[in-house]
Amino acid sequence: MNFFFAALGVLGVASSGPLIAATLGATSVSALAIAFWRNAIGAAVMATPTLVREPRQFGRVTGREFRWSSLAAVALALHFACFITSLQLTSVAAATALVCLQSAWIAVFQLFRGTRHRWQVLAGLGIAFGGVVAITGFDLGTSPRAVTGDLLAMAGGALAGLYTLAGGKARQSMTTGTYTTLCYGMCAALVAVLALCAGQPLSGFEPAGWLGIAAITVCAQLVGHTAFNHLLATMSPLIVSMIILLEIPGAALLAALFLHETLPAGTYAGLGLILAGLAVVVLGQRTGRNGRRASAPQEEPPSERLAELGTD
Repeated sequence: MNFFFAALGVLGVASSGPLIAATLGATSVSALAIAFWRNAIGAAVMATPTLVREPRQFGRVTGREFRWSSLAAVALALHFACFITSLQLTSVAAATALVCLQSAWIAVFQLFRGTRHRWQVLAGLGIAFGGVVAITGFDLGTSPRAVTGDLLAMAGGALAGLYTLAGGKARQSMTTGTYTTLCYGMCAALVAVLALCAGQPLSGFEPAGWLGIAAITVCAQLVGHTAFNHLLATMSPLIVSMIILLEIPGAALLAALFLHETLPAGTYAGLGLILAGLAVVVLGQRTGRNGRRASAPQEEPPSERLAELGTD
């Protein structure tokens, strides 16, 4: 059964890029409309059971929790704006791989905060960012438009890392339902403001456009992440983190099959380097954490486990 949920989760998150690219390319749906509706629907879905079981939960949110949730919401909104826009400029495979650098960016942010990483993490960062250089180098030879998309996808990955760190702080004392409802809701409101400023409509689309939005929300936001949430209750976070990395080749394969996307051999080499580097980063971080836990045993907080889920 775990294999089924793992396959379902990978298929769900890997479908995000191809579905978004197909919807943007074939309908009048705007990039910010996709970001708005998937977060608004996600907030409504997450709020329902919380309101039914414990309706007073939202009234007990502290100022600290609200500030961290707000920071996470801002980072998430900007993440979606960057990532979804990048899919209009560069390949699905490159955008997905670059935005999946979230784990690497978290390690970099921790370095600036004084965290001393094991050499495996530093080596993994070098390998992953070597893959970035390979992808952007080949895209530079193709078109400046693709390089712009690469840079937006990288920014989306960095913002996803910030979202994860801020969410981890908020989740130290908040339930999953309360945090995700608050974060997704504020994110949707911010995206609505961005859409208004950018002149991008949030409604008035053809049926195919609404079908695309529904497919993105169900596959990536609800099915994919829900499957990984289930796995976190039955499998180690390390294994789940490694499984999630299959989103990179999964998205490339789906884009090749359904969007007929072909890439230079060097770009595929870059994807492989990013995948290998992130795997080393995840393994190195977990090894270090296990070592610290052996010397000072403590239960891993839920925020540390849920932070592995990513955003796409």
